[in-house]
Amino acid sequence: MPSALTATRERSFEWTREWTRADGFGQAHESRPVGPLLAFPLLMSTEIASPAQPFEDAMTQGYALEQPSIVLGRPLHQDKTFNGATVQVALSMMNRHGLIAGATGTGKTKTLQLIAGQLSKHGVPSFIADIKGDVTGMAAPGNAQNPKITDRMASLELPFEPSGHPVEFLSLTGKRGAQVRATVSSFGPLLLGKVLDLNETQTSILALIFKYCDDNDLPLLDLDDLGTTLKYLSSEEGKGILADYGGMSAASVGVLLRSIIVLQQEGADIFFGEPEFDVLDLLRTTADGAGVISMLELADVMDKPRLFSTFMLWMLAQLYETLPEAGDLPKPKLCFFFDEAHLLFSDASDALMEQIERTARLIRSKGVGVYFVTQSPTDVPSSVLAQLGNRVQHALRAFTPEDADNLRKTARTFPMSDFYDVEKTLTSLGIGEAAVTVLSPRGIPTPLAATRLVAPDSSMDPLPDAEFNQILAASSLHAKYGETIDRDSAHERITARLAAAREAAAQAAARGEVAPTTDGGLNTMTPGQQRREIQRQAREIREAERAAERERKAQAAAEKRARAEQVREERARQRSIDNAVRTGGRVITSRAGQSLLRGLFDTIFGGGRSR
Repeated sequence: MPSALTATRERSFEWTREWTRADGFGQAHESRPVGPLLAFPLLMSTEIASPAQPFEDAMTQGYALEQPSIVLGRPLHQDKTFNGATVQVALSMMNRHGLIAGATGTGKTKTLQLIAGQLSKHGVPSFIADIKGDVTGMAAPGNAQNPKITDRMASLELPFEPSGHPVEFLSLTGKRGAQVRATVSSFGPLLLGKVLDLNETQTSILALIFKYCDDNDLPLLDLDDLGTTLKYLSSEEGKGILADYGGMSAASVGVLLRSIIVLQQEGADIFFGEPEFDVLDLLRTTADGAGVISMLELADVMDKPRLFSTFMLWMLAQLYETLPEAGDLPKPKLCFFFDEAHLLFSDASDALMEQIERTARLIRSKGVGVYFVTQSPTDVPSSVLAQLGNRVQHALRAFTPEDADNLRKTARTFPMSDFYDVEKTLTSLGIGEAAVTVLSPRGIPTPLAATRLVAPDSSMDPLPDAEFNQILAASSLHAKYGETIDRDSAHERITARLAAAREAAAQAAARGEVAPTTDGGLNTMTPGQQRREIQRQAREIREAERAAERERKAQAAAEKRARAEQVREERARQRSIDNAVRTGGRVITSRAGQSLLRGLFDTIFGGGRSR
């Protein structure tokens, strides 16, 4: 039988544990230490549970994995690192998409570098948009003598093994990598409308142009093709053709042409054309099985954010159209990192937003993981944010009322935590620290963990120019896409047709033949003159048909009136006969009529009897 002292001691222990939990983790609790606790301070000192034990258990269980993973770091609590657990995400869940967010200078780019480097070692290729040129160092190993790196890795009790990664440099201008081009036709009216900063009405007119070119075998390869087609359809020669597609206003045509000219003057016309970039070139691995990291170098086009962000979306859309369904894989085929993601969603039309959301939702089954890198989660629309299961949130700042609102909204997007005040944690994270929650292999979000991230194994400094040029010279893609191809397309075909029509008309006029505006001269007309002549003849035929129809209807009406008059006359005659018969009957049956009949019969027959 336990003694009263022992029972009191056990109750005191429970009170102390509850008090410690409340005091240590900031959780409201009604229990507080009372008299018995003070009565046995020495007796209980060896039995009080560690305040960190629930936190350590949650981290250990929440991030335990028995399969290949991407290691992010160690969990933090009350400024202390818990090295008994590793914050990591299963490689098989990397195609569930993700978000890397945080204020400027908090380490977003290095987190991207950390993840892409480990993916490469696992044989997974990556695509990265390098805005400032500071990710090129991934091609070189990191500095094992850097005291910041050694101190961090020592505090995490993890080894640091410097390593470079296979890198392929791409460029929209061809200056900093293999030239990436897209044809205007494959870009489509929605994406091109965003590049040209068109509203929805103007974008619909652009779609009309694309439809006309598809119907008439006019390939749209570059901006010259688009501009020539637009000018032709808005001219006298093309207006009649365009009427069949709904027409367009002169003001809208002017906006489209000006936008194209501005884009060409800025040098953006080199982004459109052939050879078109094959997105399957993003899925390469080396001979030893490492994933190739494709970097789109954008330092020379930073002043065209709308263009390069839309180009990245084009690449993603092409991947979706090209890759077959893959289902759940042990590792993704490709991870696609959208840096400066807010540029993608800025001023996007409803149709474009729908396309982005659909692509993000469905491309997972193609084996592609998409990661948006931006300053705040509120930069990403809710419909897209809901698709992002892996979250690495660096520190946020609340210097303005708008910042404070964004902080509160961001905090509400994280799972509830027993160990963190999320808003306070997000503002107190240091450089290279982040709030992390990812999807477990069971598809369940892991507990929120403030994490001290491991250092990337590659160089965090830009690659020297000599090494950069050496890699570029050895690139097979640089040779494949280096030379521009200008094949026969809409510009050449429309120009040739107009020139041939004008030449034929001029020759016919010189020979004194039938004027090209008559029926007999139809074959010598320009396409516009032919169209107008056909329309004139069609109008005359329709007028003749309408006149004949009116005459037929008038004739039918006259015949109907004649038949009606004849019927009325017949009915009048019939009524006269009927009246006469009825009158005769009445006379015969009357007394005077009978006397008259007897007199008549006497006259006829009686005279013989009197003789």
